[in-house]
Amino acid sequence: MTKYTDDEIRNMSKVTIKIAADYLGISTNMLTIGMRNNLLPIGFAIRNEESYRSNWSYSIVPERLIAYNHGKINEIQIENIENSINTIVSQFEEMKRDLVFLLSENDE
Repeated sequence: MTKYTDDEIRNMSKVTIKIAADYLGISTNMLTIGMRNNLLPIGFAIRNEESYRSNWSYSIVPERLIAYNHGKINEIQIENIENSINTIVSQFEEMKRDLVFLLSENDE
C-alpha cells in the first residue's frame, strides 16, 4: 500500500479508487461502498442503469479527499456542492431528453 502526500494527490490529473483508498489507508471495497452510500464525502458515485446491468462510476475530488483525510470537511459545504451538482445533472438530463426527442422527430 503506497502512501501519498497531499501535494501528490493535489497534482494528480485523476485520483483513482486505488489511490484514494491507499491515501486513506482503507480497502478499495470500503471506499466504493462508502461513496455509494454517501458515507464518504470525497466525491461522487454515479450509478449507470442504462446498460445491460447497472454499474458505478466514481469521481474523486482531490481537495475533498485531502480535507476528509485531515478531518476538515464541512458537511454543510458538501451538501451545498452536491445540491448544485444535482441541479446541473438534472438540467443535463432534461437537455438530453429534449435532444433525443428532436432527433427522433428528424428521423420521421
